[in-house]
Amino acid sequence: MVDLEGRIALVTGSSRGIGAAASRALAGAGALVIATAVVPPDALANEICGFARALDVTQERAWADAMAFAHEEAGGLDILVNNAGIFAIGAIGSISLQEWRRIQAVNVEGVFLGCKHAVPLMSQRATQWVGGCSIINMSSVAALRGSPEFTAYAASKGAVRIMTKCLALEIAEHKIRVNSIHPGLIETEMGRQLVQDIARRHGSEDISPGARTNSDEPLAGAGKPENIADAILFLASDSAAFMTGAELVVDGGATG
Repeated sequence: MVDLEGRIALVTGSSRGIGAAASRALAGAGALVIATAVVPPDALANEICGFARALDVTQERAWADAMAFAHEEAGGLDILVNNAGIFAIGAIGSISLQEWRRIQAVNVEGVFLGCKHAVPLMSQRATQWVGGCSIINMSSVAALRGSPEFTAYAASKGAVRIMTKCLALEIAEHKIRVNSIHPGLIETEMGRQLVQDIARRHGSEDISPGARTNSDEPLAGAGKPENIADAILFLASDSAAFMTGAELVVDGGATG
């Protein structure tokens, strides 16, 4: 069983889906969790006996304030889960520059700002743990293979993938590990919306994530948020002490 007793974690996009599942899992393993979202997830924070905080990941001032809160109220930071993200699909000619920039702002700049502001705080505590501190960036299988009409989203997640590898080398001396997770289709609100959008474009009648066939994923169907939370727990723990700059694919075999 993963033991994160005494560690402090901050999770972005905690109001639902993977972020909520990750917050619950980290708290269940003993970590004190700062659950963040644009609207503070107060009910979740009460459930896991943690903190709730508003955080717009695209705003640098908001990140600076979040790190100050982590330092002053929680006692520091050991684990950062950069989970917040948005998606859009569409042919290249149909995506506006404004929409493109919004996707990059949340999915790429949000991760960049989180890492930038977390590293100084995490470096103060990293020597306490066998595996040091851990930054976990949420990428996607879209960063590993091309898909039509996914250009904007895939570009953002590809940026997260290579950003993770560069930062892992840059801050290894501070005993901070940086890894990325690449989920496949997951049963979340975003996952359902994605399947619906694709189905409408192709005239499919069955738009449920669970309707995916064995040809889509060898482990048929969509994954659960808890499957990704389990991967987050592993990368956050000392069991992953020798892993940094790695990409952990959790997709039911879709990219196999």
